[in-house]
Amino acid sequence: MLRLLLLLIATTCQSFAQTVVDVWPEGKMPGQGAKEPESEVKRKDGFQRITNVSKPTLTLFQAKRADGSASPAIIVCPGGGYSYCVVDKEGSEIAEWLNQHGISALVLKYRTPNNREGAFQDVQRALSLTRANAAEWKIDPKRLGVIGFSAGGNLAAKASAAVQSPSYPELDAIDQQSCRPDFAILVYPAYLDDKAGHVASDLNLKASIPPTLIVHSEDDKTHVIGSKVYHDALNASKIAHEFKLYPTGGHGYGLRCERDAKVWPEDALRWLQGIDVR
Repeated sequence: MLRLLLLLIATTCQSFAQTVVDVWPEGKMPGQGAKEPESEVKRKDGFQRITNVSKPTLTLFQAKRADGSASPAIIVCPGGGYSYCVVDKEGSEIAEWLNQHGISALVLKYRTPNNREGAFQDVQRALSLTRANAAEWKIDPKRLGVIGFSAGGNLAAKASAAVQSPSYPELDAIDQQSCRPDFAILVYPAYLDDKAGHVASDLNLKASIPPTLIVHSEDDKTHVIGSKVYHDALNASKIAHEFKLYPTGGHGYGLRCERDAKVWPEDALRWLQGIDVR
């Protein structure tokens, strides 16, 4: 019993130790926020879904390196169909997994619901903000990527397939930092195609797209076609990427898959090692 109590205390202290920062300066966020107060969407599975986000935040999960050196880092974009952010299953759980492998993580709570323009501004600002704080957070600003799940995968793809300047007017010195990720991991991404066999119009294949890993399952009938279309387009444009397509896995599993796609975390770590991130 004592051992369990000490474990619970240690876990609680660790969660309180995380750094949470606002993505935007007070009163200077471009675009619009939500019409209703921020709230939680309750579902029977018990995962935490946050909607009506008008104050985007980054939660830093800092990897501790024995030699004290700067670590690579990944901004984590949870899914939720742009209606909400699943901030634990596709957020903090992913961050803790990355920490275990020496990678710092920053979970982005972006604007919802149905605010794709605002969410895109949020992820661009988050990339610049992280680079501006790289020295303080002991992060290597030249090894900063994004990982996204479902709608978050779409957001990560848009961040990597965009021009290298912000989509909003420059606010301060932070926006002089690059908003381009150095790599991208798209896990069962949504909305990558236009439903007519082409890449979605908000993905710019002429941009300087960094190395990209796409993870999907054949039995995700709603969104796998988008990953296939994007994979073919990246091939045609000779953009370095890898496509991990598993027979089974479904959608929305995070690190909790029990079918063929359960190996995606190990495959992703090998891919990161191959691009010299780990």
